[in-house]
Amino acid sequence: MITIPNVISVARLALIPVFLWLLFGRDDPAGAGWLLVLIGATDWIDGYLARKLDQVTKLGEFLDPMADRLAVIAAVVGGLIAEVLPVWLSVGIIVREVGIGVGALVIGLKAGAKLTVRRLGKLATLLLYVSIASFFVGVGTPFDPLVWAAWVTGVPGLALYYIVAWQYLGDARAMVAKAS
Repeated sequence: MITIPNVISVARLALIPVFLWLLFGRDDPAGAGWLLVLIGATDWIDGYLARKLDQVTKLGEFLDPMADRLAVIAAVVGGLIAEVLPVWLSVGIIVREVGIGVGALVIGLKAGAKLTVRRLGKLATLLLYVSIASFFVGVGTPFDPLVWAAWVTGVPGLALYYIVAWQYLGDARAMVAKAS
């Protein structure tokens, strides 16, 4: 159970309260944004190491997506409250996350299965991590290149997020039909 990738996932989870403290306790959205970059980068690292070191575990398969979801939720809700993120981006991500969460629960209960992560979903998540972190770091400077990067990655990232959600819906329907 104690593997390098699992330790990284637990560290990612432990950094979420630090992110929130930077954002609200220190009123440092740029610092919170840089920490989000670290959390996002280690998302890729833990999965890579799990496969490379042959340390894929059931615990890791649970911890990794949980760390992703909680980090995104903390960043999006925190960014919305702190007025760092545009409302349309925050609401778009929240609605999609709730929909996917409910869908995953239904699949688990009805089909005893879970959705397989799609590469397009990983790309969408990467784009949104870049966008969200860029909004945090570039806050208050509308002509900052980071804010432009946030828009350039956020719009296609959110679009891809919904395209993948549609694909997951098809996967879910097939799983439930197969289980029936």
